[in-house]
Amino acid sequence: MENYNEQDAYKRARKKVREIKGFYINVVCYCTIIPILIYVNLTFVPEFHWFWFSALGWGTGLMFHGFSAFGIVPGFSKDWEERKLREFMEKENNIYKK
Repeated sequence: MENYNEQDAYKRARKKVREIKGFYINVVCYCTIIPILIYVNLTFVPEFHWFWFSALGWGTGLMFHGFSAFGIVPGFSKDWEERKLREFMEKENNIYKK
C-alpha cells in the first residue's frame, strides 16, 4: 500500500512539474513573439496599434495559465472543490436524517 502511495505522489508531482514547465515555455514564447509583433505592427501599420489585442489576449491567458500551474486560482482550487463536496454531502445527510 505504501508503494502505491509513493507512486501516486510521484505521478502527481510529475504532472505538477509538467504544468509549471508548460507555463515557463508559454512565458518564453510570449516574451519572444510579442516584441516581434510589436516590431511588425509599428513598421508596417504604425497608425493602428493592433499588437495590443495579441499582447492583452495572450497575456490574460498566460496569467490564468500561471494561476493554474501554481495553484493560485482564486476561489476555485482543489481545496475549494473538496470543501464544497463535503458541504453538499453534509446537507444531504442532514436532510435524510430528519
